[in-house]
Amino acid sequence: MIWYALILLLVGSAFLTRRVPWRSAFGMILAWIAIFAVVLVAISYREELAGVFRRVSGDVLGRPRQTTDGSSMRVAVASDGHYWVEGTINGTSARFLIDSGATVTALSTETARAAGIVPDRQRMPVVMQTANGPVEAQRARVTELVVGSIRMHDVPVVVAPQFGKINVIGMNMLSRLQSWQVRNGEMVLEP
Repeated sequence: MIWYALILLLVGSAFLTRRVPWRSAFGMILAWIAIFAVVLVAISYREELAGVFRRVSGDVLGRPRQTTDGSSMRVAVASDGHYWVEGTINGTSARFLIDSGATVTALSTETARAAGIVPDRQRMPVVMQTANGPVEAQRARVTELVVGSIRMHDVPVVVAPQFGKINVIGMNMLSRLQSWQVRNGEMVLEP
């Protein structure tokens, strides 16, 4: 607090010795306060601002949302704040939401049907707690699920019409990876 008082005293004495009119001195002080505030905010939120810059430049320049770098895969955050990837289920193209809050990988009935996945109706359905409330889903298995450089076999999934058209990659697939993390607005998946 003493440092702030000393800085204020130094700046104030500079204005007094130069005999600057109070009105213009007040305007200059406000301008410098605004400049320091902007710099402080930019420094404090530099990682978030870097993510915003990457997202905007990706939208403007048309950069891909998912890229493969060696064996690792990078997924840029979408404008809705989620991580979406393109992949295949048993050779059929599908779009997935990566959700670390989902216990199991989930497929829409439309995607399951297109990929030739038949839910096991002989087993009891699973009641799942979702963000939209409880959902009754049927269990099934995917022979092969491929997302970028990641290839998984015999993946347990659930299928339900309540999922709409959304397919979700859950923790049962993410936990098979060597690592996954979110860094600077990108999700990095290591097979």
